[in-house]
Amino acid sequence: MQSFTDTDTDAGDAVSTALPAELRSHIPAGRVLTDGPEYGRALALFNAAIDVRPSVVVRCATTADVQAAVRASRNHGVPLSVRGGGHDFWGRAFRPGGLVLDLTGMRDIRVDVDRRCATVGGGALSSDVVSAAERVDLTAVTGTAGAVGMVGLTLGGGYGPLLGRFGLAADNLLGAEVVLADGSRVHTDAAHHPDLFWALRGGGGNFGVVTSARIRLHPVPTVVSGTILYPITQSADVLGGLDEILQDGPDELTVDVGFLPGRDGKPVVYVAPTWSGDLEAGNAEDGPVRALSRLGTPVLADIGPVARSATLAATDAMFPPGRMGAIRTRTVRSVSGSLATVLERAAREFTSPFSAIVWHRFHGAATRPPVGSTAFGRREPHLMVELISLWEGSGRKDDADSGDGRSPHLRWLEELHAALEPFSLPGGYVNFLGPETPDQVAHSYGPNSERLLAVKSAVDPDSVFAATPLPTGTAGAGSTPV
Repeated sequence: MQSFTDTDTDAGDAVSTALPAELRSHIPAGRVLTDGPEYGRALALFNAAIDVRPSVVVRCATTADVQAAVRASRNHGVPLSVRGGGHDFWGRAFRPGGLVLDLTGMRDIRVDVDRRCATVGGGALSSDVVSAAERVDLTAVTGTAGAVGMVGLTLGGGYGPLLGRFGLAADNLLGAEVVLADGSRVHTDAAHHPDLFWALRGGGGNFGVVTSARIRLHPVPTVVSGTILYPITQSADVLGGLDEILQDGPDELTVDVGFLPGRDGKPVVYVAPTWSGDLEAGNAEDGPVRALSRLGTPVLADIGPVARSATLAATDAMFPPGRMGAIRTRTVRSVSGSLATVLERAAREFTSPFSAIVWHRFHGAATRPPVGSTAFGRREPHLMVELISLWEGSGRKDDADSGDGRSPHLRWLEELHAALEPFSLPGGYVNFLGPETPDQVAHSYGPNSERLLAVKSAVDPDSVFAATPLPTGTAGAGSTPV
């Protein structure tokens, strides 16, 4: 087999009819796409700014399809990538001239009510899993959006509104079926290939193709949640009051906070609580959730019991696919003082009505596992800040370069990201890191970096799989997962 390590090599010229022919000898021809309308549709991603053309898209339906495609890509020296939800801002589902393992057809979900777990296909979306679990009064730990692939979210960590009570999505991974770089299939969990299982919980999709995952479910199909919006002029009072309420808040209450563009063009303070405990207590007028609507004079306070599937759909409606965009992230201890001022000023300078600044509180159950228990590199309480720049169309005057090669939207994003550096902890959330921030990547796994690279060296020594970024370094030679 040939190996390849240059993730940016355009292998298009090197791909002849031999690769599609080999693929079609194992996989129905209609699912091996090299051109035509179906190929074009297969290239649609969440971020419309991505313009990468793979040579072949394989619409996998079974694990055997994945195995055959992995072997074929290596036989022909073609870069390999994996598409799950296709929500990644960098478009890492595709590699130029490469072979795409499109798992969007592998969305089966099997719920085991007695064991409170589900086995989900590698292409299942978070909304698929939550909807299936709700039918039997259970739910899964997901992020805030339903259109995100469940497996990709989980492998990178998975912040979300149930984090305080049940931990990260990665903390709820019980096992996985994985196709390795040689095309072999393994089942991994705490007792089988434990090093690989450790790496999958926070290390991203860098170790193989997860064709199915077994995840823990919880009896919380309904939460108390919603949206509270305050005028930005009340920002100082709102953020100060939030700090007081949340400092010693219960695990059951997780609150996302930030700034959004308002309908009148003026930005607003965004407060999105999720209460995952007793519904009566969470919905009480004198309870901690509704107290968040009394931090000032809100322009909107829509709070109440709601199915988790509805909360995911609401986020998807806020951030639909098809816009152009970019994202950066920082990790901070709190938002107050000078940092709050920097964020408020940036919100007043939004370049698009679709952008956002949101921070997610890492607390409760997510902080309790030892930092070395999974690959996820940070376990102390913190805030993960999302800096999101989204805009529509291209070629308009306000999208044009302004002399330095960047659009106003990217300039806003990158200048804000730089402004937050003095307030930030090292590293960042790997699902939101790309090649522009190698300094953050280097510190994202903390004390877990050496072990993570050792597992990578053992299971994928030729770096066939490249998903979320890994720190650079030399893994221990000859290490073997057990």
